Amino acid sequence: MSLPAVTIELPDWMEEAAPGGLLCPTREDRMRFVVDLARENVRQKTGGPFGAAVFEPDSGRLIAPGVNLVYTTNLSCAHAEIVALSVAQRILGSFDLGEGGPLELVTSTEPCAMCFGGVIWSGVKSLVCGAREQDARAIGFDEGPKVPDWPEELSRRGISIARDVCRAEAASVLEEYAENGGVIYNARR
Repeated sequence: MSLPAVTIELPDWMEEAAPGGLLCPTREDRMRFVVDLARENVRQKTGGPFGAAVFEPDSGRLIAPGVNLVYTTNLSCAHAEIVALSVAQRILGSFDLGEGGPLELVTSTEPCAMCFGGVIWSGVKSLVCGAREQDARAIGFDEGPKVPDWPEELSRRGISIARDVCRAEAASVLEEYAENGGVIYNARR
């Protein structure tokens, strides 16, 4: 038996949307960039309503973008955060994104249970979230079980967190997705 290779490729439209050397100086700029990725992902029908990116927090330089690719790849782990972290790890040549200086993961929606673990194990030093978990649950997504005090747990592990950055803009992508009949992909409904 020959086992298949597992690869995740970013959609073609991202080449133009996320050019190398892109600078987003403020957290709000970075969040708007990620929200725009999520919105374009929905409009291009290349995945779900979530975007993420890894940045150098001081300069605002984009290291790696990511979008949700679950239903287009048939890979349940292809969440935007995991995709962005994985692309950053390939670009930087290390599974530990804390090795070369602090990096920040910016995500259009708070992480689900899987992505929460990915944040911890990736080595990023900060997490910036747009929409809340309850915004994703409101349209039918199952975010899985996380420890109730998950922000404090990140803090205890040396990962700073900022929540509700451009929350209304980020939540509007989720609402647009639901209103247009986007696929709510939960294996356990």
